[in-house]
Amino acid sequence: MKLKYFPYSISILLVSCSLSHQDATPLKVKAQIYPDYSEVTMPCNIASPTFALCDSISNLSDLQAVFRSGETETVVGCDDENGFCISPDDWHTLTAKAGAISVTIQGYDGSKWVEYDPFSITISADTIDKYLSYRLIEPGYEVWNEMGIYQRNLETYDEEAILTNKANNGGCMNCHSFCNRDASTMSLHLRKNNGGTYIVKNGKTDKLSPSPSFVYPSWHPEGRFIAYSQNDTKQMFHTTDINRIEVFDFRSDVIVYDTQTGDVLTCPQIHSPLSFETFPSWSADGKSLYYCTADSVEIPADYDKAHYSLCRIPFDASTGKFGDKVDTIYNAHTQGGSISFPRESPDGKWILYTHHEYGNFSIWHKGADLWMQPTNTQQTSPIIKLTSPRADSYHTWSSTGKWVVFSSRRGDGLYTRPYIMHWDGKAFTKPFAVPQSTAIYDKKLLKSYNIPEFTTNAFTAREALREAINE
Repeated sequence: MKLKYFPYSISILLVSCSLSHQDATPLKVKAQIYPDYSEVTMPCNIASPTFALCDSISNLSDLQAVFRSGETETVVGCDDENGFCISPDDWHTLTAKAGAISVTIQGYDGSKWVEYDPFSITISADTIDKYLSYRLIEPGYEVWNEMGIYQRNLETYDEEAILTNKANNGGCMNCHSFCNRDASTMSLHLRKNNGGTYIVKNGKTDKLSPSPSFVYPSWHPEGRFIAYSQNDTKQMFHTTDINRIEVFDFRSDVIVYDTQTGDVLTCPQIHSPLSFETFPSWSADGKSLYYCTADSVEIPADYDKAHYSLCRIPFDASTGKFGDKVDTIYNAHTQGGSISFPRESPDGKWILYTHHEYGNFSIWHKGADLWMQPTNTQQTSPIIKLTSPRADSYHTWSSTGKWVVFSSRRGDGLYTRPYIMHWDGKAFTKPFAVPQSTAIYDKKLLKSYNIPEFTTNAFTAREALREAINE
């Protein structure tokens, strides 16, 4: 949706008469804001961030936020919920050049103007892919009477449905994936009504027949092959465990589907009755396939004894053949924990994945964190760990490799929201929540964001997809 109203926002030069209060008395207190945009790095083409003051001193009135960049100053008044929403035009003026934007919140205490300590937002010249797609779903996953795959324009607040489950009479939909971040080439899986795997490619939508359970897709960079896993997934609900929900596989294998011939390719290393193989993901050059694998254990009795390692197997796209040698990138037997959602960086130098205690469904595991290590297993660079007290799980690289979006419950522990962070080749910056049209938009949205995926263009094949589903 589009924001239809902005509280007053006025841009002026500091050398002229300013609407900010230069003589405001410092409170010497850090402003507590939601979402937390203090000391973050944002792309120059991101929509303007909106935030609310959460710790306003009770007797303050006329709250305002002062944005400063160079000689440009913009003063933004607050709304009824102590929210600050800078207009797109004023935000673009401030972000015209990369650098730091200083933000100071001021207020009147009845006798004088006071101000919180300023915080900064660093603007990077590295642009981010224009669109982000995700599934919106109730956080419990036990019902799906209303859900959909949506696409958000990150340069604005515009959000549009790619497909909702009205198209399949209230059935479940999941596992949307795009080839090379191109929204015109997509794989999508539906359950229940009109169930099956649908492929959108070259302006056409095809349903794989017979209807297999092909999920967790990863497109080969050349666009011909799609790696899937076949899973027999069930869930259970804990009564005393800190993790509310547990999802596990009774069996799982990895296959590769050839979109040209319709053939299904596999090999014993990724399709074995002695192991659980899942979460396939191609390398950036398409010459290798990553996957997660665990020894087969009795499910559900030993669900917490399933520990998934991260492996990689060669693949020749010209012949559709797999190599014999399997590299173990992370060995859960010796290193502990369990791995899911491997994603190689576009430059092929790093592999980012989710690390958690056990199993493969990390979305509800409070101990799930993002870890990253070099793809060259001979390197001795340390593993980079990005930790939070709440679950961090699914993640995707931008097309430039400068940005990562990931899903996290770090906000309130219940709802999954998308967060973005910058990668400069050495370190990640502090993650920030995707900006919304109002400061408390996400607090009022009683749905979780699932599987955030970047695309460089908009999805336009809605009618063709709906028609294929209803055939």
